Amino acid sequence: MLPEEVSKLIGRAGDVQVFQVEKEPIRRFADAVGDPNPLYWDEEHAKSSRYGSIIAPPGFVSSPWFSRPKSGAPASSAREELRQALQKAGYTNPAAVDAGIEYEFFCPVRAGDTIAFTSAIKEIVEREGKTGKMAFIITETRYTNQNGDLVATARGTSIQR
Repeated sequence: MLPEEVSKLIGRAGDVQVFQVEKEPIRRFADAVGDPNPLYWDEEHAKSSRYGSIIAPPGFVSSPWFSRPKSGAPASSAREELRQALQKAGYTNPAAVDAGIEYEFFCPVRAGDTIAFTSAIKEIVEREGKTGKMAFIITETRYTNQNGDLVATARGTSIQR
């Protein structure tokens, strides 16, 4: 059973972070994932498409190498609170294991967009494994553009021992 100092963080959202979407990082992301779609790099092709401009490949918004604020935004206060609460509850391994992520995309992200995002702790489940107790942490990140349109959500699971 989860201690109260851990379970009280369910529903807690982190700080809102904002970044500008630029053409060059879109092109580099497309190159990195091996997607040659001209919508991601060819301005003339993209202008004549139904999108009217260069768009970002799916997944771009959650890629820290291409889309995070250049200032090196500090870790979320909610994430730090959770880390400390888990440590007090006996989850002393400092490294969480990434157990997967699911995306849902709603509308294209365009070069020139301003994207705001925040993550919230949706669920924490404690399980007993062969090597001891584990906490499964499910977070949801919501990405919106400068018009307030929801462009994507990401639901991630991590495991803490």
